[in-house]
Amino acid sequence: MDSEQQQSAIEGAKVLMVGAGGIGCELLKTLALSGFRDIHIIDMDTIEVSNLNRQFLFRQSHVGQSKAKVARDAVLKFRPDISITSYHANVKDPDFNVDFFKQFNVVMNGLDNLDARRHVNRLCLASGVPLIESGTTGFLGQVTVHIKGKTECYECQNKPAPKTYPVCTITSTPSKFVHCVVWAKDLLFAKLFGPKNQENDLNVRSSDSSSSSEQVEDVFEHKNGEEIEQYARKIFDHVFGYNIELALSNEDTWKSRGRPRPIYCKDVIPTEHVHQNGNQGRGSAAGDMTSVSAMATLGLKNPQDLWSLKENAAVFLEALKLFLLKREKEIGNLGFDKDDQLAVELVTAAANIRATSFGIPLHSLFEAKGIAGNIVHAVATTNAVIAGLIVIEAIKVLENDVKNYRMTFCLEHSSNKMLLMPVEPFEANKSCYVCSETPLTLEINTRHSKLRDLVDKIVKAKLGMSSPLIMQDSTLLYEVGDDLDEGEVANYAANLEKVLSELPSPVRGGTILTVEDLQQEFKCSINIKHREEFDEEKEPDGMVLFGWTQAQAAEKNSKVSADNGASTSGASEAASTEPEDDDDLQIIIPPPVSGRKRKLSDVTATSGVPSAAKEPKIKRKAEEIEGESDIVMLDDGNKVKKGEA
Repeated sequence: MDSEQQQSAIEGAKVLMVGAGGIGCELLKTLALSGFRDIHIIDMDTIEVSNLNRQFLFRQSHVGQSKAKVARDAVLKFRPDISITSYHANVKDPDFNVDFFKQFNVVMNGLDNLDARRHVNRLCLASGVPLIESGTTGFLGQVTVHIKGKTECYECQNKPAPKTYPVCTITSTPSKFVHCVVWAKDLLFAKLFGPKNQENDLNVRSSDSSSSSEQVEDVFEHKNGEEIEQYARKIFDHVFGYNIELALSNEDTWKSRGRPRPIYCKDVIPTEHVHQNGNQGRGSAAGDMTSVSAMATLGLKNPQDLWSLKENAAVFLEALKLFLLKREKEIGNLGFDKDDQLAVELVTAAANIRATSFGIPLHSLFEAKGIAGNIVHAVATTNAVIAGLIVIEAIKVLENDVKNYRMTFCLEHSSNKMLLMPVEPFEANKSCYVCSETPLTLEINTRHSKLRDLVDKIVKAKLGMSSPLIMQDSTLLYEVGDDLDEGEVANYAANLEKVLSELPSPVRGGTILTVEDLQQEFKCSINIKHREEFDEEKEPDGMVLFGWTQAQAAEKNSKVSADNGASTSGASEAASTEPEDDDDLQIIIPPPVSGRKRKLSDVTATSGVPSAAKEPKIKRKAEEIEGESDIVMLDDGNKVKKGEA
């Protein structure tokens, strides 16, 4: 296709972007400057302060506003002659159905979680619209092309479990201990000891501040003459008490999740006890700088012990006082260092107190240190590179240039003098239950397990269905939807509490269930195999599903991205097997090229794009190294760590 025909294809295309975060901002800008004239963008998220260092379409004045709308307005200022339609909404809303997707020539994802990615993948398959996926983690990135009947779909390969988290989860609705660690390290520690002019998403307005006051008093400011013990207690009460109560005032947030518990200092440690420890802190602070430790002051010796709430509160107060007493000159320029004992103590204690508020299991200092030391920050340049690669692949799709489609991987270290590694796409996995409709097999105790167990643990959590319908032959066992009458709703609710073998149409070994999501227009079959017993440790769900692309559990010792991506799905991370950010997707380093039978074609790429045969071989380690999960070795000795979902 010559340049005029190419430009005509670009200008006549109608494209959909899902996500307006780190990748989304760069992608929208690049699409507009490349000549695309009809762009639609979906994002349910609002702008946070922490987005501003890499999402360059946003400014301080935009904080709290819709990402999709602000991004649209920003681009229209320099490209007023094009059409950009923004939707401040969840991509899983019923309005965005198959018919909606059919109007587009190509869909481009800049998402931050696996659940939404799977949803869009299925809508693209059902509508026959090409999908271009992407993700970044630090210096790593990837772009993949998914076209029904020509390449594998997004769910043809295993996806590592989520390891990255949106800032809204960190600040408002943590559900895992790692969320609390990120909050304590990147928000609280930075606010207490980092540059004073540095803004983040931690509320600084005290309960005493007047809403009409023009000058908001910063509760984190240590006033002249203010007792150190009084200041430490004030900080404790603000972040673990008042801020939790402030969050509870938004009733909508807690309709479908557990409410956190505010914790105040007086309820954990009496004033007299705080004064006693404060005196001990002054004694310890007089020693060598390297020996300063709240644990030593309080007589806590083993870093692998789990501290009680009272011990965590004592460590937090003592560590804060020691910073103010012994390391006052460093305050204002301190950054978290996993080798700084006092910093690790404060972050561990703060994370555990916050975890207590939200009903999350506590962790030892040893475990918290491992989590806090593995955080990967987003890199704006990587987002820009990936956005450019998305547009390149989108143009190929519009030209129907099948032989030159590429999955491209952005590496941190060069391999064969390349930082960008293009690989030919693979054909659909014939065992994929999504695009190849291969039946699944479920081993389950049909005499003990309820239909609710099947729906929650398999249909929603593993198969990613939002509005499932379950049938056995012609009998409808379960359905959700707004069009059901009260009798149907009551009937299906009653079925949920019934054991499988006691349903109106009993489910036993040999039964074949049909499970369907009408919004996704996705259907699959599940062969039921009765099994009496399960290993509680290895099979905690009490059932085992075969034939699906199982996520690899990698929560412990995993890397966590501090980026905040474009959140377009409201699903919880636990329910989606997900992940989640910068628009962070897990980085899937491609398997060995030689001998691969699932290659789309053996066509050699045109000059300028290395063929798959010329790509460096990539070897997967057979075993995970503890603390170094998902390591991939390149032949030249470089290590590439896979990123998040």
